Amino acid sequence: MSVPTHLAAIDLAELTAKAALQMRVDRKYVLPVDAARSVLGRLDPTTRVLEIDGRRLFRYRSVYFDTPDLVSFRLTAHRRRRRFKIRTRTYLDSALCWLEVKTEGYRGGTVKDRLPYASCHADTVGPGRWFVDDILGEGALVLAPTLVTHYLRTTLYQPAGDSRATVDTSLTWTGVDGRVISLPGMAVIETKTGSAVSPVDRLLWSCGHRPVSISKYATGMAALNPDLPATPWRRLLRRHFIAIP
Repeated sequence: MSVPTHLAAIDLAELTAKAALQMRVDRKYVLPVDAARSVLGRLDPTTRVLEIDGRRLFRYRSVYFDTPDLVSFRLTAHRRRRRFKIRTRTYLDSALCWLEVKTEGYRGGTVKDRLPYASCHADTVGPGRWFVDDILGEGALVLAPTLVTHYLRTTLYQPAGDSRATVDTSLTWTGVDGRVISLPGMAVIETKTGSAVSPVDRLLWSCGHRPVSISKYATGMAALNPDLPATPWRRLLRRHFIAIP
């Protein structure tokens, strides 16, 4: 999908200062790439696009970690309030890497804590285990990589409410056994706000798009492992996820 070129740029330092949103409310939408392109064409002209070294489209790689009995996955699948996700995220265009722990916060919001991490350790939580334990208070958890995701991302900043939105395309999920599944021809738009509805949410609603339940980790795990519980994402899986031979 083409990246918006008619919108002004914002650099990473300014975006972080204005809309870090480590505690936030997320809303997610899955729609065809053509529909996403149409939405981007109707954005408020004050919207700005993250740009780094002339790039507006960035490659992401995330590695998710879970216990042998998949506690993180099951807490999400069964909609438990005290759920968490542990991952490393590597920005492939800059080789920067973070270890991140996401937990549920106030009124269903998301809290994300992150630690700068060496990209050579992206497939293990070993060097950052102290950080994970400090946040979760669960030093006995045995953690191993369970899923890898790749995608392309464009990040938008809207001055109204200092909100952000991301547009992800070319999404793929790879299981520990090497099986791969994708979301071809689709985009995932995620809005991130302090609490109020963002202008991007309102624009999506006016175009007939509504938030859906999707978790890059849990939905991907359910897609790759049909024996796992998948009730929250069953319709989404049936319609859009396709295995790659």
